[in-house]
Amino acid sequence: MYRTLDDLVEAARALGPARIAVAAAHDPDVIEALRRARDLNLAEGFFVGNAHKILELARAAGLEIPTARLMHEPDDAAAARKAIALVREGTAGLLMKGKISTATLARAVLDRETGLRTGRLLSQVIVFQVPGFDRLMLMSDAAMNIAPTLEQKAEICRNAIEVAHAVGIAKPNVALLCALEMVNPEMPATVDAAALVAMNRRGQIKGAYLEGPIALDAPLSRFAAERKGIESPIIENTDIFIAPDIEAANILYRAILYFARGESCGIVYGARVPLILLSRAETPETKIRSIALAMLVEAHGRQSH
Repeated sequence: MYRTLDDLVEAARALGPARIAVAAAHDPDVIEALRRARDLNLAEGFFVGNAHKILELARAAGLEIPTARLMHEPDDAAAARKAIALVREGTAGLLMKGKISTATLARAVLDRETGLRTGRLLSQVIVFQVPGFDRLMLMSDAAMNIAPTLEQKAEICRNAIEVAHAVGIAKPNVALLCALEMVNPEMPATVDAAALVAMNRRGQIKGAYLEGPIALDAPLSRFAAERKGIESPIIENTDIFIAPDIEAANILYRAILYFARGESCGIVYGARVPLILLSRAETPETKIRSIALAMLVEAHGRQSH
């Protein structure tokens, strides 16, 4: 079990350098992240996009790009298709988002003929660390699924559980976040949470222990849980936080970063390979850690099959 995000990077380095296809690679933060990843012997890039801009940014960052790893394709949709083709043919092992919208890249990934779809739901899984906690935690889904249905929430849980397994959490405790702990038919998130718990107990969602509906304070504070009369093994021992919709998840994620001074990395899970699809506001350090996470998840998937 890894305790810090830097532990993920060190573990990924031991796997040897990953080969990453970058769609629309003409982005300074992506170029800087790939330069650092190269210096760490963590990853090497295949750069698809506006070649003139890519070379200009690479020179400024001190990154040499061999001609064979630079592909000129200024159109975003075409760049996405080319980067995906590199993964499909085995030239690259991972896919990374550059200066391209998530929607454009996701459409290419989900293309039935030329994409990376598997039949699984795509969902974002974030791994984060917060001062005062001695372990890594996960959350989902702050980026991909706007108002997930019950079955989509089950898939979001399964995806997050598999990522947790890849970072060494053998049986994660999962909090299904809502505004309160009682099932209220007027609050559909509480009904869904109760159904997900039933699915977990009956083996439809495996490899973890689910608890919900539950508000955010109880999983984090034994005092709050006791005052509310909640007894559960997840109290002060929660590994995964599942939000009811994208808005709640995104607010929680930003609060972790900006109120709690947390740090994070993340991937989109459910495609043929983990996808490194990060906001343009994320730092190169976050991108490096996300590359490491993708490498560990990909390696774990190969070993599991």
